[in-house]
Amino acid sequence: MVPYAGWEMPVRYDGVIAEHLAVRATAGIFDVSHMGQIETTGPAALELLEALCTNDVERVPISGAQYTLMLREDGGVLDDLFTYRLEADRYLTVTNAANHERDLAWFSAHAAGLDVEVIDRAADYAMLAVQGPLAREIVQAIANAPLPERMTIGTRTVDGAEMLVAGTGYTGEDGVELLLAPADAPEVWDALVRRGAKPAGLAARDTLRTEACFHLYGNDLSTQRGPIEAGLGWCCRAAGGYIGAPAVAAARAGGTAELLVPFVITDRGAARPGDPVLGGGVVASGTFSPTLDVGIGMAYLPAAKAVVGSEFEIDVRGKHRRARVAKRPLLKV
Repeated sequence: MVPYAGWEMPVRYDGVIAEHLAVRATAGIFDVSHMGQIETTGPAALELLEALCTNDVERVPISGAQYTLMLREDGGVLDDLFTYRLEADRYLTVTNAANHERDLAWFSAHAAGLDVEVIDRAADYAMLAVQGPLAREIVQAIANAPLPERMTIGTRTVDGAEMLVAGTGYTGEDGVELLLAPADAPEVWDALVRRGAKPAGLAARDTLRTEACFHLYGNDLSTQRGPIEAGLGWCCRAAGGYIGAPAVAAARAGGTAELLVPFVITDRGAARPGDPVLGGGVVASGTFSPTLDVGIGMAYLPAAKAVVGSEFEIDVRGKHRRARVAKRPLLKV
C-alpha cells in the first residue's frame, strides 16, 4: 500500500506479473475509487463542456462516452478526462485523483453566469474496473440486464446493487468500469473476485496501460506539454471553440520541438520516467512488459527522431540502454 493523492492505494496483491498476465488472459479487478467525478447538469451543460473540453462533446449521444482533454489558455494540459452523457442535459466527467480539486475549481469558475450546475460527486462513487477477455462474462453473471457496449454507459444492478456500468477501461482489454455507492463496493468486489476476477494493483495497471500506449497524467501529460506533442491531436476538434484551441492550432500548423513516441528497449533492462535520452528528450513512461518480455515505454524525442524504427539511447541510472521507436500500440489485443 502507498499514499497517493490523499488515498491509500494498493500497488500489488500477489505480484505485478501475475496480476498483469491475469488481465491479459482472463480478468482482473482494480479498485480505482480514487478517481474523481464531476456532474454537470442544466440547459447550459453542453455549452460549458464544449468550452472546457477539446473533443466534440456535442457528438456524444445519450449513454455515450468520450475521451477528452482540458487545457489552459496556453495549450498546457490540465487533465485528461472521460465524459459520459447520462441524460440530454446531464453529464458525468471522471477526473484524475491528483487533479480533481483543480478540475472542479476550473469547472466552477467557467460555469459562472451560465445556466448550469456543477456538482462534486467524488464522495458519492466508488469505482471498480473489471478488465480482461472474461471481464464482461464475470460481471454479466450477476447483472440484471445486458451490459453496456464499449464506449457507452447505463444503469444496471450488479450483485443486487444499483450502479452505473461503463464500457470503458485503461488496460487495452475489453471490460467495464462500475461506479457505485461506496457502501456497496466491498460486497460487489468480493462477488466478482469469487467469480474469477483477480485483484490487481496500481503497478499492474501501469504496465498494462503502457503496453496499450495510454497516457498517464503527470508522466506523459502535464501543463508543460500540449496535445499535439503528446500525440493527442485526434481528440482536439479542428473547429476550435475551446479554451486553448488557438495554441493547439498553432502547434498543429507549425509542429512541435518534441513528440511523444512509444519505444522498446533493445538491450537488457527497462527505463524509468525521467531517464534522459542521449542527444535530447526524456522518458515519460517506462517499465518492463510482462507480456512482451522487454523494457517498454513512451518518450518525448526531438521531432526529427520521432519516427518508427529510429534508434536512440537512454541513460538508465548511468548505463546507456539502446532503444527503438515502435508503432502504437506496443501490444495489440
